Amino acid sequence: MAISKQKKQESVAQLTDMLARSQAVILSDYRGLTASQMATVRGKLRPFDSKFLVAKNTLLSRSLQQVGMPVPEEMLQGPTAIGFCFGDFREPARALRDIARDTNILTIKGGLLGNSVLGPEAVRSLPELPSTEMLRAQALGGLQAPMSGFLGVLDGALRGLLYVFQARAEQMGNA
Repeated sequence: MAISKQKKQESVAQLTDMLARSQAVILSDYRGLTASQMATVRGKLRPFDSKFLVAKNTLLSRSLQQVGMPVPEEMLQGPTAIGFCFGDFREPARALRDIARDTNILTIKGGLLGNSVLGPEAVRSLPELPSTEMLRAQALGGLQAPMSGFLGVLDGALRGLLYVFQARAEQMGNA
């Protein structure tokens, strides 16, 4: 059944909006999933501020072009379901990876993180990435380490000098 031009334009506008708001996009092949399994997938992603929907590849390609994101043509072959991660992408990626592993039907094709195209293995490893807060803490620790090391060296030198003065004072007090 053909889709009207207006309906296609509405779909492209909706996809464009979701792509613009997404931190990450995960593309998968849903062939073989029942309607109840699709509802389960959507239900598992909902708490993570994510959406999972099916779209025509041509409409998704057009939406990606409008947003200025790369179009991974090799991933847009066959039926494609799209996971939009509006917030932190690690939990939705973990949920989709677990569902794909449990069902052996859902297949992760790849994804987009910012303007980078990710292969299937990279998408499966997204949940292991450290959080933004963790990365900030590591960067701050890296900046702080040289300063605290320098302060430790200065403190040690001053402490040594203090011990020398104290020993000399005790030596002069006994004499």
